[in-house]
Amino acid sequence: MSEPSASALLQLIWLASPALPVGGFSYSEGLEAAVELAGVDTEDAASAWLADQLHLSLARGDLAVVAQAVAAWCCDDRERIAGLNAWVLQTRESAEFRLQTVQMGHSFVEWLKLHHADAAQVFAGEPASYPIAFAFAAQRAGASVRDGCLAFAFGWAENMVGAAVKAVPLGQSAGQRILARLAADIPDAVQRAMALSDDERQAFSPMLAVLSARHETQYSRLFRS
Repeated sequence: MSEPSASALLQLIWLASPALPVGGFSYSEGLEAAVELAGVDTEDAASAWLADQLHLSLARGDLAVVAQAVAAWCCDDRERIAGLNAWVLQTRESAEFRLQTVQMGHSFVEWLKLHHADAAQVFAGEPASYPIAFAFAAQRAGASVRDGCLAFAFGWAENMVGAAVKAVPLGQSAGQRILARLAADIPDAVQRAMALSDDERQAFSPMLAVLSARHETQYSRLFRS
């Protein structure tokens, strides 16, 4: 496998950055509710929670979609892309989770329009979910499926660690220790996500869905999910 060019590598770093204006920092994906309701109130508990979320939820759902969507964008298979996008939108287990993927997808598409002349035409139909928009950007940056997935997962990890630092709360050093653990786990999660077929991909995380639903009425929230 050839090494990515400096330009392609920088593009991936850019796509994974929490500074990208897509609003990822405003979501905790159930973590804020877990802090209040499920005892995720220490560094060790938050680290274990996020590692479980990486392997049990992200890797088997959105990360697998990114892997399949990067490949589909490579051959411009719009029917395949539409099917993957519909799966993401139909399998969100709470209103907050659906809002997140739609809002981040919309914001990502608006950003893409500034950098890709055909983005407006490509995304002129149904609202694009965040994994589908990200996969488009990764493919246009020249990323391999694996590298696109690594960037997606690390961007998720940085946003979630930022949420943990604010919600638990934790110090910055604790946040970096959690991020180091997640970074060590991400390659294995990506490898498993890339191996999943359509029948194996899933978005069934009942406890996470319950916490997300309870977050909708949680008192004094910092995050939108």
